[in-house]
Amino acid sequence: MARRRQREIALAVVAVLLIGAATWRIRSADRLPAADPAGRAPAATARPQLRDKNPMPEVDLQALQADRPEPDASTRNPFRFRAKPAPPPPPPPTPAQMKPQIGQGPVATGPVEPPPPPRIPLKFIGLMTSAQDRRAGPVAILSDTHGVYYGREGEIVEGRYRILKIGVESIELAYLDGRGRQTIRQTGQ
Repeated sequence: MARRRQREIALAVVAVLLIGAATWRIRSADRLPAADPAGRAPAATARPQLRDKNPMPEVDLQALQADRPEPDASTRNPFRFRAKPAPPPPPPPTPAQMKPQIGQGPVATGPVEPPPPPRIPLKFIGLMTSAQDRRAGPVAILSDTHGVYYGREGEIVEGRYRILKIGVESIELAYLDGRGRQTIRQTGQ
């Protein structure tokens, strides 16, 4: 086991040395220009090759010194984060505008109806029947995020809903005060 560990360490050291030697070789080859066959280093040809390798774009000094347009005056403040103010409300109607027009019927004024009750959040999972007590009818299985509930027609479920009718694939529920009647189809979940 110790010999195997020593061998792994030796291989890792050799790999690091090979990578280092290859890196040094590549970097030194990039720095030195290639020698011609006669053994002389071409000093005059080395510089044009470097210029061709890394061309420098020319800088247009006149464009840098040209006058630029001034920024427009603005009410924007980059250091404040606020929504734009709302536009002013329209002026109130004048008495002449409030006069009923010909052909315009009376405007119904009265109490506004309350919003409908929220949807019943229960899911209808299925039915359960008892072989011994068939005359009592099927038992509906309902669920929500809090638990599972069981009930027959006319019974109260979760203390808030009354089962009005149990069908084969759906169930009708309503709030205890009779409002918010809702049909829930079987989801099978």
